[in-house]
Order: sequence, then structure tokens, then C-alpha cells
Amino acid sequence: MATFSINTLGCKVNQYESQQVRELLDQLGLRPAEPAGKADLVVVNTCCVTKTASAKSRQCVRKAQRLNRDAVIVVCGCLPTVQIGELGAVAKNVRLAPNLDDLAAQLRQIAGDKTGRCESKDYQSYRNSTIRPENGPEIKRKNEPATPPNPPATHPTDVPRTNRIIPPWADPSGLPTLNSFKGHTRAFLKVQDGCDGYCSYCIVPKTRPIVRSKPIETVLAEARTLVGAGHREIVVTGIFLGAYGLSSVRRRNWLSPQNDNLPNLLDKLAEIPDLARIRLSSLEPADVTPRLLDTFCKHRNIMPHLHLSLQSGSDAILKKMCRQYSADEFRQRVESIKSRLDRPAITTDIIVGFPGETDADFEQTVELARKVGFAKMHVFTFSPRKGTAAAKMQPFVNTALIKDRSRILHELNTELGRRFRGQFVGESAQILLENGNGELCGRSERYFIVHLEKTHKRLYKNELLTVRLIENSENAMIGQV
Repeated sequence: MATFSINTLGCKVNQYESQQVRELLDQLGLRPAEPAGKADLVVVNTCCVTKTASAKSRQCVRKAQRLNRDAVIVVCGCLPTVQIGELGAVAKNVRLAPNLDDLAAQLRQIAGDKTGRCESKDYQSYRNSTIRPENGPEIKRKNEPATPPNPPATHPTDVPRTNRIIPPWADPSGLPTLNSFKGHTRAFLKVQDGCDGYCSYCIVPKTRPIVRSKPIETVLAEARTLVGAGHREIVVTGIFLGAYGLSSVRRRNWLSPQNDNLPNLLDKLAEIPDLARIRLSSLEPADVTPRLLDTFCKHRNIMPHLHLSLQSGSDAILKKMCRQYSADEFRQRVESIKSRLDRPAITTDIIVGFPGETDADFEQTVELARKVGFAKMHVFTFSPRKGTAAAKMQPFVNTALIKDRSRILHELNTELGRRFRGQFVGESAQILLENGNGELCGRSERYFIVHLEKTHKRLYKNELLTVRLIENSENAMIGQV
């Protein structure tokens, strides 16, 4: 066993955990395969948040089986955790790691196998040894989740009301903290894991039911190491980042509606020398508190960019989704952000075609998007996720209608993005240089891409560079050194 490759699907948390796997395999003496298709060990870190993501994960496993016939293949991530019949067809010749604990143990055992071959873990015994949801939970009232089947003893079904940080981080998996985020200019730093919110369309509470947070000192130590490795920007991420330090994401279980743990963490992160940029991953609107905005205003290295997941502009649909806010509350939080920050970038996620979405519901989404003036919208078409309450909801929206509504939102995204960027033409911006399709480009403070005009000046990837924004194109801006 000498070489490895890692294939990662899904969110920033998955990408972070793949970097942990890389660090562990490096420590165990394995080296990245060149080419990747000839690895002795292949790790496939899967995603199953949507049917499409699940299908892509299975395709990735099959491709690894086809290209690496003599390799040991380990499948980890969310798909092995939730057994809803989607992985059985590809699981016979691979090892399944249903959690980070099991993943680290298997990787250590595999790396120590001098023959380079390991017996595959029997799929049926795997099914019998992990949490196995028999039926998707039914959600009867807004924000009231059903109890995960066979919850661990450390995950009470009735979470006490608390705003305290829960010691310890309790990561017994053996996966290391990161020394670098290899292959990336920006480094992701996971500080929170788990969700017990049970939005009706989301499978994540079944894949990551335990809500826990990394202690501040652990976060700071890892951030200092990442900065020491040359990363100028860190993206603070988690499954439900706004619940950092708490034992539940359900706000009714909190002692107060304002959670100060995240801004307290950001205050300390922002003081790390040479950490030029801090960015947050997704938040919910109620996470944007006066205390959080005070922290943004206090530290220039916290970027004026917030990703707030809207999902729908219709209160009726938000209620069916079991979201913890109304459309008007979303709008009010955006107004408070704009009152405190200079032309902030507000980006979002929207689901099109949720069961029961009428023309009026969709128009409310379009209207709210225009009022907010999103800098970017990620548009997802609804597909029923087996194991979630929404999979059984009626009526389904006609496929052709979903496609038409999706087209309208994609066109609106282009229009709003161009309008947002247009206000900065002629101004200066600082970008973090990356390579993009053979030319130098980078992201600005407000997250939009800037492509550089040719210059005789010698430029380097990962360099922070001040440029003048001279032209607004369809999806990015043109900058001049």
C-alpha cells in the first residue's frame, strides 16, 4: 500500500474532511497517486443531499472500481450513513465507512496492510451495525423534528435550553486537524458539525444528527497553522454555523434568540496576525444579530459578504419546508445588514418547484429576490429526497413548470449579479489571485470574480492584489493592475 487518491463530492464540510483524510494518509506514509487513476487506495467522500448528488456519488464509486481494479476503495461521507437503498448496488466490492470514527480506523488498518489488499467489509454486517432509518420521519408542526432512529446516548431527543459551548469537541475519530488546505488558496475551517433542525426537504439531520462545536482555542490553533502554511483567507464553515457553541440548531431550545458564540469566535480569529481575510459559509437570517454585525464592522479582514439561505419567498412554502423564519424576517435582516455594511454582497440558495408551490408562491420568491438585490443566487430544482418528509408531500409541481421557473430565476440571477457588480466599475478592489482557465483571476472582497487584463508585472497565485475594476461582464468583472 503506497499511493492514494481522494474524490470529494458535496459541501465545504466534506471538502474539509477530505483534507483531514489527506493529512492522515500523509502521516501514515502514503503519497498521492500520479496519475490518480492508478492509486492503491481510493477514498470516495460522498454526498446525498439531493438525488442528483447521490447519483453522482454512486457514479464516482463505480468509476473508481473500474479504473482501480486492484485498489482498496473506501466510501465515506453522507451516503453510507443514511441507508435508503441507494448504495447497495455498488457496495459489494468496497469498504464502507459510516462515520469518521470508522473511516480513520479503516484507513489506519489499510495503510498498515503490507499486502496492499484488504477483505471488503460485508455490506449486510455494515447495515446491521449502524443507525438505520426504517422510515422517514413525519414532521407534524413547524420546526418540530422527529427523533432520529436509535439516537446515540450523547444526542438527547429533548435538547435542554442552553447557550453554552459544549465541551469537548469530542472528535475521537483520529482524523487530524489541518496543517494546510492543499491545492487551494482559500482554506476551509470546520468549526461546527451536525443539525437537528429537520427541514422537510433535508436529509442532513439523518447523516449528521449530533450537534457539536469545536472549542475556540482549537479553532484558533488550527487557523494559525493554516495561516503559517501560507493561506491568506479562511472560510469558517459548519453544517449550521449559526448554532456554533450550542447543542441544538432549534432556536426555541436556546436560552435567548441571540447566539453570541459565533461573533466571539470571529473577534478572536480576526486578531490572528497575517490572516488577511475571513469569510463565513451559509447562515440563516436569524443568525445575523446586531452583535454579529458589530463584529463585521469592527474587523476589516471579515469580508462584507453573507450567504443567507432563502429557499423560498413564500411564507406558505417556508412553513411547509419547516424553516425558522418568514419572508418578511428575511427581508428585515437584509435591511439591517445593508444599514451597517458598505454595499455588502448577499448571496443565497433558492429551491424551485417545492411540492405545492403555486404561481403566486413563485412570484413572491421573484419579488423578494428583486427587493434584496442578491449578488448571486444558487438555484436548485426540487427533487423528492427519499427519507425526508417532503418526499411524501403533494401536489408535485409539473416538471416543465419547474424547468420554466428555474430558467426565470437563472435569468434573474444574471441580471441581479450584473447590477450588483456594476456599482463598483471605476473603483478599486482587492483580489486574492487564483488560476482560472489559463488566465489569472481572483475573488474580490465581495466574492465576485475579477479577470485581469494582461500585464507585464509578475504576479503570483495566492497574492493579494489591488486592482481597478474597469468593465462589468456577464458573470464577472475585468480588472487592471
